[in-house]
Amino acid sequence: MTAAAPAPAPFDGKAFVKKLSTAPGVYRMIGADDNALYVGKAGALRNRVSSYFNATPKSARIMSMLSQTVRMEVTVTRTEAEALILENQLIKSLKPRYNVLLRDDKSYPYVLMTNEAWPRIAMHRGPRAVPGRYFGPYASVGAVRDTLNLMHKLFRLRSCEDSVFRNRSRPCLQHQIGRCSAPCVGLVPARDYAESVRRAGLLLDGRSDELTDELGRDMEAASVRLDFEDAARLRDLITAIRTLQARQYVDGRAADLDVLAVAMQGVSACVLLLAFRDGRNLGTRAFFPKTNGSDSPEEVLTAFISQYYGEQTPPREIVLDRDLPDRELFEQAFSASGERRVQIKSNVRGERAGYVDMARRNAELSLGTELTSHAAQLARAESLRDLLRMPALPQRIECFDISHTMGEATVASCVVFDAEGPVRGQYRRYNITGITEGDDYAAMNQAIARRFRRAVEENGVMPDILLIDGGAGQVAQARAALAELGVEGLLLVGVAKGPARRPGDEELLLPDGRVERPGAQSPALQLVQQVRDEAHRFAITGHRGRRQKTRNSSRLEDIPGIGPRRRASLLKHFGGLGGLKAAGIEEISRVEGVNAALAERIYAALHGLDAPAEPSVAPNTLPKAQAAGSKKAGNGPAGAAETAPDRKRSEG
Repeated sequence: MTAAAPAPAPFDGKAFVKKLSTAPGVYRMIGADDNALYVGKAGALRNRVSSYFNATPKSARIMSMLSQTVRMEVTVTRTEAEALILENQLIKSLKPRYNVLLRDDKSYPYVLMTNEAWPRIAMHRGPRAVPGRYFGPYASVGAVRDTLNLMHKLFRLRSCEDSVFRNRSRPCLQHQIGRCSAPCVGLVPARDYAESVRRAGLLLDGRSDELTDELGRDMEAASVRLDFEDAARLRDLITAIRTLQARQYVDGRAADLDVLAVAMQGVSACVLLLAFRDGRNLGTRAFFPKTNGSDSPEEVLTAFISQYYGEQTPPREIVLDRDLPDRELFEQAFSASGERRVQIKSNVRGERAGYVDMARRNAELSLGTELTSHAAQLARAESLRDLLRMPALPQRIECFDISHTMGEATVASCVVFDAEGPVRGQYRRYNITGITEGDDYAAMNQAIARRFRRAVEENGVMPDILLIDGGAGQVAQARAALAELGVEGLLLVGVAKGPARRPGDEELLLPDGRVERPGAQSPALQLVQQVRDEAHRFAITGHRGRRQKTRNSSRLEDIPGIGPRRRASLLKHFGGLGGLKAAGIEEISRVEGVNAALAERIYAALHGLDAPAEPSVAPNTLPKAQAAGSKKAGNGPAGAAETAPDRKRSEG
């Protein structure tokens, strides 16, 4: 009989502390599963860590954390400011169980200035996957649109997508109304456009005083060289910026500040941010950090400041509704990283005190609304548990949906909900390939197989409820895919439209063969609808993106031997892809840089023919049938005459 493995010895914190130095650094408490339980910083490691193991009474949360700690790790830093930065990085990467965590929310809008030869400025949501500079985040879409409107008026930067920008042949309406300098058709020199981009960046960074001083010097220089037209343009630009500043002053000067207030009920917290940039009120944003059992407003606010400004550039002034013990450390770290002095204040008077009071009241209201919403979410989950006869509340719900247009660009979506709502970081999309176009059953089978094959191979997480947006056919395909993988015990539920096909008439197809029609008033069905609608939205978004990518790509890019220069020459010669497709091999070969062999490959690719391995015709010759067609039509295969619309049609 094999003896059980001995339990690990409890962690001896006092012995560990004796080995520590008094240098600044970061400490990590590690559990039995080698996952981090807590990450903290210290100005003196020995002093801070020893406080966990002295006789001072501690909260139940701290005692629970210490009882699970099997070892500790430390990293020594040169300064306490470096320890603050490292702590923030480790919290974000390790997500320790007992740290206060700022939930990542990618739904807030930013102003994006792309990193291109001719940068564009536009609104952006979601992950920062597009190379460029991001300004914000802004509290609302309206604030972003106001900012963009200002940028277009003052600096005339383009806003069009790259697919439009590359294919313009004349200025668009934005240029005609004075909101774009038309770089697409070369009406502005690259140097002047780059200068406008740089100046727009200064204004978006809240450095309007520096910008107006620079513009004033340029205006005087233009006057000296008698370039009065340029001087007048700069004068008007300075006047517009000064007018903006005069309209939006706070407390007698242009404010660049954030106001933060925290509200708590038990272990639920809300941090409200009221932001001003260059005197412009950007509105408020409410954050709901995951406190992991902490009931200290100071701890929540400290964690928020550390993690939030670890990613966002801090303003010159941060006003808090309470003082923090690490205030001076934050000032030092933020000033060093931002290369400008950052002040953090708590006891303020005058207009700033009014902003603090407004932020505090809004934090309390937002927290109350969130708790009410959470209670409603819990009631819906309880109703679904009772409807499906589950022994406990569902902790993870996944839903699959399929989206396509007549079989084109089929995309499957998988969305995830937990007890608190959507978990957007775990959403997945699957590009469906290798099936008959429009076969939703095969698409569902492939998506389910891809999702759960990896879970089986890597012992991944499984949902408590698996929702399938569809009827009996889709559910059967999902069940077949799970059976092939050997996945058992999943509660598989189909969500089918009812006979009337109206919201609220949905039918739930249960594993035991029952068909439930809970009705529009059922909290259980409301939760199912919420999850199903989110899966539908996510699938449609992915399908549209995939379809648009296909529309914007040129078939010329897939032909060997066609680079950007030849592609541009071909499109310019024939006036677009339509004119090129209507042309014959002989005409294509007349384009500079295109020989007969390449012309044949182009013709074959555009008409779905097998490309020849070697040139089958001599240069400047055509098969007799095609030559006859060329005589009739003038420019291509028999009967394929080039029309005026074809000549004007742009690529795609």
